[in-house]
Amino acid sequence: MAQPLAKKDDDRDDEADYSPFMGIEKGAVLQEARVFNDPQLDARRCSQVITKLLYLLNQGETFTKVEATEVFFSVTKLFQSRDLGLRRMVYLIIKELSPSADEVIIVTSSLMKDMNSKTDMYRANAIRVLCRITDGTLLTQIERYLKQAIVDKNPVVASAALVSGIHLLQTNPEIVKRWSNEVQEAVQSRAALVQFHALALLHQIRQNDRLAVSKLVTSLTRGSVRSPLAQCLLIRYTSQVIRESGNNTQSGERPFYDFLESCLRHKSEMVIFEAAKAITDLNGVTTRELTPAITVLQLFLSSSKPVLRFAAVRTLNKVAMTHPMAVTNCNIDMESLISDQNRSIATLAITTLLKTGNESSVDRLMKQITNFMSDIADEFKIVVVEAIRSLCLKFPLKYRSLMNFLSNILREEGGFDYKKAIVDSIVILIRDIPDAKESGLLHLCEFIEDCEFTYLSTQILHFIGIEGPKTLDPSKYIRYIYNRVHLENATVRASAVSTLAKFGASVDALKPRIFVLLRRCLFDSDDEVRDRATLYLSTLGGDLENDEDVRDFLFGSLDTPLANLESSLKNYVPSEVAFDIRLVPKEVKSQPLTEKKAQGKKPTGLGAPPSAPPSTVDSYERQLLSIPEFANFGKLFKSSEPVELTEAETEYAVNVVKHIFDTHVVFQYNCTNTIPEQLLEDVFVIVDASEAEEFSQVFSKPVRSLPYDSPGQTFVAFEKPEGLPTTGKFSNTLKFIVKEVDPTSGEAEDDGVEDEYQLEDLDVVAADYILRVGVSNFRNAWESIDPDSERVDEYGLGPRESLSEAVNTVINLLGMQPCEGTEVVPPNSRSHTCLLSGVFIGGVKVLVRLSFGLDGAKDVAMKLSVRSDDVSVSDAIHEIVASG
Repeated sequence: MAQPLAKKDDDRDDEADYSPFMGIEKGAVLQEARVFNDPQLDARRCSQVITKLLYLLNQGETFTKVEATEVFFSVTKLFQSRDLGLRRMVYLIIKELSPSADEVIIVTSSLMKDMNSKTDMYRANAIRVLCRITDGTLLTQIERYLKQAIVDKNPVVASAALVSGIHLLQTNPEIVKRWSNEVQEAVQSRAALVQFHALALLHQIRQNDRLAVSKLVTSLTRGSVRSPLAQCLLIRYTSQVIRESGNNTQSGERPFYDFLESCLRHKSEMVIFEAAKAITDLNGVTTRELTPAITVLQLFLSSSKPVLRFAAVRTLNKVAMTHPMAVTNCNIDMESLISDQNRSIATLAITTLLKTGNESSVDRLMKQITNFMSDIADEFKIVVVEAIRSLCLKFPLKYRSLMNFLSNILREEGGFDYKKAIVDSIVILIRDIPDAKESGLLHLCEFIEDCEFTYLSTQILHFIGIEGPKTLDPSKYIRYIYNRVHLENATVRASAVSTLAKFGASVDALKPRIFVLLRRCLFDSDDEVRDRATLYLSTLGGDLENDEDVRDFLFGSLDTPLANLESSLKNYVPSEVAFDIRLVPKEVKSQPLTEKKAQGKKPTGLGAPPSAPPSTVDSYERQLLSIPEFANFGKLFKSSEPVELTEAETEYAVNVVKHIFDTHVVFQYNCTNTIPEQLLEDVFVIVDASEAEEFSQVFSKPVRSLPYDSPGQTFVAFEKPEGLPTTGKFSNTLKFIVKEVDPTSGEAEDDGVEDEYQLEDLDVVAADYILRVGVSNFRNAWESIDPDSERVDEYGLGPRESLSEAVNTVINLLGMQPCEGTEVVPPNSRSHTCLLSGVFIGGVKVLVRLSFGLDGAKDVAMKLSVRSDDVSVSDAIHEIVASG
């Protein structure tokens, strides 16, 4: 809801902007809507009430069926008014209310009367409303009027009919496709918007026919398009045809390239830019083809319009990534944009110059950028820093001026991400340009003297410990490192101790001095710092015959994955047998595809902090097997993703993981207490399985204590029929004893109160019994399974919003892995085939072929073919679909 704009000065509240809709309520507006029934209609008053109703609807307010019906019937009475403004509001409210099929009949006659009115405003709006609220049956009755409207002399009426056709194409494509002749006639209209809308509709009608689109582009590129908007559309369609056809001509010339080049001489700026952008986006574009586009973009750089300057410099920035030499002619114009008032334009100009600049222009650029950096935000500064890093790697001999620039901006104010980008750049330059090592390390040493970010300080100290001993004079870094032991927090001090030890292990001449410094660290106030100093003194001062052992200990990388080590330490039960790191598995667990996608590109520079290990079936299995009561359940088949049982930001956060065994299901409830003043004890979940008759509870393991913000797990195990995809719904209630915690001492009271908290219901569904396991070649896998195991049947899925929705529904119902990208449905398809694979409980491989088709307007029919290593599993898949 609109709020008055807040002012900094309290005494100027009277100047605050006021919203006329502030504080309106649905009930009050519905009462006001009774004015629609007055014998003497007040057009102005009725328009105000409709405006309020439209505001409520657009703010997400929902009207009940009764309320919407009452408003709709009241609004229909306003058709008797002759007021033009009120009639337009009536059209709007009818569109927004979206009346049901049985209510539409009430206004159909009025709208059809308006559609044939002599008032063009009535005709245009009536067409829009009718096409929005009618179904296919009524559409056939008014189709003749719509065809006439498309070729109407009034551009407002024609545009209304064409835009309605674009919307109707999604729901009634067969009817709209019959309008091709009229739409083609509208494409020749002299009205700019009519031609634009007609071209858009004609392309959508033909978009699935590549030959028809090519013919459309061929006919229109001969100069029959006058509208600049339509010309921009035509350029986009032409680019699409060029991409799909490639260089098919014997001469190697691109088809339609001459048309794109001719558009660069159009009188409209938007057409010129669209053509230039289309040429720069061509696959495998040559420098000769780029030249005319670069020329017009260069002219835009000196335009008085900021939007043109931004569009041009952004496009040139993109071209500079692949064809930097083609953009060099624009460098002088872009240098003038560094002082542009629009910081986005200035940033793009700088980064483009850094990509296209030559070695002789580096120093001049650095001087210009120095003045510019203080005026822009951190996110723009990061872009500039990354561009400077690339430039330095491109021209290594210029490392001094670029390194000095980076060190200067490192001392200025800035946030963590900005400082990290600079440090990463310096680190990369040190690694890739040997001559830059000495100066780069000194810049980093100076930075940690006044660094406010612990993460950066520790990472820089670690890096200095690796690279510092390899320099000509390692001793000059010791002072900077030891200063951290005195002046920083415990985390940085501990890192400094480790760095000192690395210098002592690598440089024999420094070892006595390092010993003195490490002994002083033995009196530090922090345990970690003292422990590290003790360890390194013992290691460096020991009687080891081979100094390589020391270096391996200090510099050698851990050959055991940290995730595996953490998991092994968690599962280790203290006993007489000591923990042996050699028994920790060395192989790295493969990550799911979704996690690999989420990670994006690998971090550069100092690297990113390590992420937490993923929760895999193996880690769950070890956790469950450590509980004696679950030891005889056999091998864990599948663990689900966590299912939230509480809403966000409630006093207790609970989610559950479903662990599926052959004859058992274990629910792992992960509980978190979010109230600092409470301690929870004897926490467990009461599970009501009255709607899951085939399950019987066999065991429950509570959490003894659940302090604030410390997660704990409680388990409930059920027995089920062996090997069957048994389903059911479970009601959950969290029970516990609450003890108040003294906020000053942190001690809990002795006496507690029993309490409970209702959780959301939990469903065990058929998909829980199927593992998502893909196959590399579906056809070979399908043919390798005995055809006698195949079971085929057809199903009606009823009306669906789209074919894509039907495909996703069945995939989620079965919980199987889509193969070969068949889960994606091409737009406007009326049929589709989807391939799925998986492993059914018991380790049975199963493959599914789904054939979908639209039967009628929105009804979806499906043919299901299943093959598996066990015929009963094929039958089970069909039962799942039939009951789902």
